Amino acid sequence: MENIKELIDQLIGIIGRYPSVAVAYSGGVDSAVVLGAALMASSKVHGVIFHTMLHPMEETSEAVKLAKEMGAAVQVIEVDEFTNPAITDNPPDRCYHCKHMLFTKLKAYAREHGLEVVMDGTNGDDLSQYRPGLRALKELEVVSPLAQMGLDKQQVRLMAKEMGLPVSVSDKPSAPCLATRLPYNTPFDREVLDRIARGEEYLKACGFQTVRLRLHGDVARLEIPKVDFGLFLEQAEGIASQLKKLGFTYITLDLEGFRSGSMDYYILRGMDTGGANGEE
Repeated sequence: MENIKELIDQLIGIIGRYPSVAVAYSGGVDSAVVLGAALMASSKVHGVIFHTMLHPMEETSEAVKLAKEMGAAVQVIEVDEFTNPAITDNPPDRCYHCKHMLFTKLKAYAREHGLEVVMDGTNGDDLSQYRPGLRALKELEVVSPLAQMGLDKQQVRLMAKEMGLPVSVSDKPSAPCLATRLPYNTPFDREVLDRIARGEEYLKACGFQTVRLRLHGDVARLEIPKVDFGLFLEQAEGIASQLKKLGFTYITLDLEGFRSGSMDYYILRGMDTGGANGEE
């Protein structure tokens, strides 16, 4: 592996080609590294946070707090995906429509504030996964410096630590949108995503930092790392009871454990997409 300091210097060099930058920033490690490097590379940098209806509200407030600690100018753009049926109908290319909606707004913001380029935190790992949203980024000419360098998630996490970002950021698990908890072609509304969010919030309070509540009709399929199975079984009765109070009829533990993008199984194998879902 290349020296982490050298990778940071390379990243700063790529971003430094642009004197003014708008960074699509979520508070996650990828976009935080891009934002941090941009602050070192460019004279005018805005971190732009999408407050979307498909992510829990606390993620936005945490992202704002971190950006201010980094010394970045931040702007929160409100986006209501529920106004777009191409998203809420949940087709296999849902993420394309969502990214296109978000980044069209960000491009308009960049023009209004005299920012030359829009960047995001797409990394090299994303290029080998099912990511229909990448097509929208290409169409809108969004620059993805981490992907350009071919950096994987582990390298990005090491860069975050080297740059002095908080451990809460460098070790932060991925937090894809809540729509990824449902099979493709299963329309969703605010109520069902709110129930999923409250279910995952409860499970995190039970000690599961990494968790996905995948909803298949009446069945809540829980994914947690296999190392946490013992802890789960100790609390199984209480967990089942609480999740049923939230409206989930059947509660199951996935014996394969947590897999990011697990609902892409059929997509990635060129099979029927009826039971798959992308994880941006």
